[in-house]
Amino acid sequence: MMLGQVIGEILPLTLAIAISPLTIVAVILMLLSPNARSTGAGFLVGWSIGVAGTVTVFVLIAGALPPPSTTGGPDVVRAVVQFVIAALLLLLAAKQWRTRPAPGEDPVLPTWMSAIDSFTFVRSLGLGLVLSVPRPKNLLMAASAAEIIGGAGLTAASTVIATAVFVLCSISTVLVPVAATFFAADRLRAPLAAFHGWLARENAVITSLLLLVIGVLMLGKAIGSL
Repeated sequence: MMLGQVIGEILPLTLAIAISPLTIVAVILMLLSPNARSTGAGFLVGWSIGVAGTVTVFVLIAGALPPPSTTGGPDVVRAVVQFVIAALLLLLAAKQWRTRPAPGEDPVLPTWMSAIDSFTFVRSLGLGLVLSVPRPKNLLMAASAAEIIGGAGLTAASTVIATAVFVLCSISTVLVPVAATFFAADRLRAPLAAFHGWLARENAVITSLLLLVIGVLMLGKAIGSL
């Protein structure tokens, strides 16, 4: 598989990490806090390290799997991996859907959000790591991307490029607002505050729909491997 094809396949997976309402809400609250530049930068560093570290580990694991069959026969090992990932994505989508607030009900947000105004660079960095590494959705997206990258038979340089593209696209929704705050902080306050409210309400719905779509895509890849 060519590098361009691999990048084309992993780009949709980045959406489930990039469009992570809870993470974006956390970033917005930091950018609206008195220490916006420090906390925003800290969160970006932690989030980036978490995403990059996770996908790198999975790429190394995927690269150790048996290479895809060149005879046109079924690739059972990769099919099993893909079926497991697809099943977990669909289960997670169903779980997220059940947690959506009822009409007219306010969403329940984590208690740590109320303390963001007092966050330092280090605490924000730690939060970025916590929100990026142990979350099932991010782990499944990283595993899905790694399965594509690791099974494509790319050179080492192309593997690094594909992994870097995945990481950069995945962190873009944190990177862009944090970078923009350094240039137009005052003009961004009102739009960010309005966007924060909508994301908090629709968190579960957005996440579950993204997971559903990507789970179905991975299921199709699993069937295609047989």
